[in-house]
Amino acid sequence: MELAHTPDDQIFREELRGWLVEHAPPPPPPEVGPALRARDVAWQRSLFDAGYAGITWPREYGGRGLTLTQQMIWYEETARAGISHVNSLFVGVSHAGPTIIACGTDEQKARWLPPILRGDAIWCQGFSEPDAGSDLASLRTTAERDGDDLVLNGVKIWTSYAQIADHQEMLVRTDPDAPKHQGITWLVCDMRQPGIEIRPIRTLVRESHFCEVHYHDVRVPIADVVGALHDGWRVARATLAYEHGIANLGQQIRMSRTVEQIVETARARGCDDAMWARIADARADVASLRAMTALMVSRISREDLPGPEGSLVKLRYGEVSQRIHELGVDVLGVDGLEFVADDHALTYGYLASLAATIGGGTSEIQRDIVAERLLGLPR
Repeated sequence: MELAHTPDDQIFREELRGWLVEHAPPPPPPEVGPALRARDVAWQRSLFDAGYAGITWPREYGGRGLTLTQQMIWYEETARAGISHVNSLFVGVSHAGPTIIACGTDEQKARWLPPILRGDAIWCQGFSEPDAGSDLASLRTTAERDGDDLVLNGVKIWTSYAQIADHQEMLVRTDPDAPKHQGITWLVCDMRQPGIEIRPIRTLVRESHFCEVHYHDVRVPIADVVGALHDGWRVARATLAYEHGIANLGQQIRMSRTVEQIVETARARGCDDAMWARIADARADVASLRAMTALMVSRISREDLPGPEGSLVKLRYGEVSQRIHELGVDVLGVDGLEFVADDHALTYGYLASLAATIGGGTSEIQRDIVAERLLGLPR
């Protein structure tokens, strides 16, 4: 594993850092709606025009064709500038786009990839369901074939930014008689058509970017199936590998900044030795997580797709995130009881971190993946 940055990496960092000084986006509005969409689309278009959208995407699909190390630098520098990479474009850029590159047809790539990079289309994800979150293969949303279409009926939940999305990457059951992990199809649904009902969900941090989405006889052309009918589980594993691995880098880097925020708060408040020992452990936890991620990036750089190592990183990230944000409110003391509606605040981070071991696949599921696919243990 080579962790040293090359001269090209250093040049890329310096150019990006200078560009961000001049072009950082305004803070996002508090509510999900037209103003948020306009802000995120403008930011993505700015990235695209400057050549910072799709850094690792192949050049033939509009990307820069650069290395994963340079993608890591992008996450580092945007975090340093106080810019979160998680916005309404996140699913398209980090999940759907890479999955379509890996598994889509040439026609699908030409149709969907350029709008994703330019910010012309917002995507959301329809994987989890009220009775199929951690056990994703138990999903019940059905898609019955009717000529050249699939007709969808069912419910999805925890769908971020569904209320402003144009497209949705979805998993649906197309063969109810097939074994659990078979008979599933990965497809793209037009979110603007009749039969889709969107119900925003308000969270602990008083935001409503999560939604419950209901489908009533919604029609999706067979041409919008990625992979093949009943082959969705294979395609979904590619999507989840990106979500658990590479796409997690930004949160990690932001978490390291949170630790330094805790250090500053502890100095101002005068903490005891036991608290400083916990802070030292927190710094070590972040460093170890970054090292794990660097090792994964080094491996991916030599292969085509992220592997099950992403589940190891995802598992570790969730646990470390909760431990660090709990430390933050402990340092605040009684002031930690007051919620601050700012995603840079320690109280906000604590409440948001409660989902870190659930979202994107629970820690229990990640342990199963690590046990079976990394350690070779029996199911």
